[in-house]
Amino acid sequence: MFTFENITLEFTVEEKKVPILHDIDLQLEAGKMYALTGPNGSGKSSVARVAMGIYQPTEGRLFYKDEDITSLSITERARRGIGYAFQQPARFKGMQVKDMLEYAFQHSDGVNCQVLRQIGLCPDDYLERTLDTSLSGGEMKRIEIATLLARNPKVRIFDEPEAGIDLWSFEQLIDVIGDSHREDTTTVVISHQEKILNMVDEIILMEDGQIKLRGDRETVWPQIKESTLCSCRTACRLGEEIYADCPR
Repeated sequence: MFTFENITLEFTVEEKKVPILHDIDLQLEAGKMYALTGPNGSGKSSVARVAMGIYQPTEGRLFYKDEDITSLSITERARRGIGYAFQQPARFKGMQVKDMLEYAFQHSDGVNCQVLRQIGLCPDDYLERTLDTSLSGGEMKRIEIATLLARNPKVRIFDEPEAGIDLWSFEQLIDVIGDSHREDTTTVVISHQEKILNMVDEIILMEDGQIKLRGDRETVWPQIKESTLCSCRTACRLGEEIYADCPR
């Protein structure tokens, strides 16, 4: 069980406090897959970054398996089995793909090339490639997801896995994420895509730093489609990139 208890997040900008998250109460269970969705700027990624320890909450507590992890670092959380795939993966000049995978497979002998094949990359073509600007955004995103899968964390957070990915790769990644989910894992996918919302157990809709709706797809999805939260009614009805063109 991963629990957010009254989480509030504020940043100070030019000596003014800017509210980001407001009293987030949330329980994420093992064996369930969740979609975190909402308009741009609603706080989706901030929730994920608080979970990973990238952001420290202004108020509230975080618990994982009954342990208070609020003050733990990113590294300490990763050691406890929490993993995060960034929307925009970092590039590392001089580091090869095989180096990254070897770090991920720290308890195995050598690099397991299967994770690259899973996400549609040929190991012979990519293992010695450098994680720099020679790789496209889509290639970096797939390598990032492969690295997360290689670590096999119990809590896995995917921040907009569709970003920068072509349609064919997107369809494949949906299958990879779905197939990697197990009864002992908690999977959170931040996304606007209806195809991702279709495969989860629960949808969490955020607006203005708060949880607006939460429930199973059959309950929440019709409300999202008809919601006045998004002024782009056409985009909502299409349901592909729900909030992609929303002026909010």
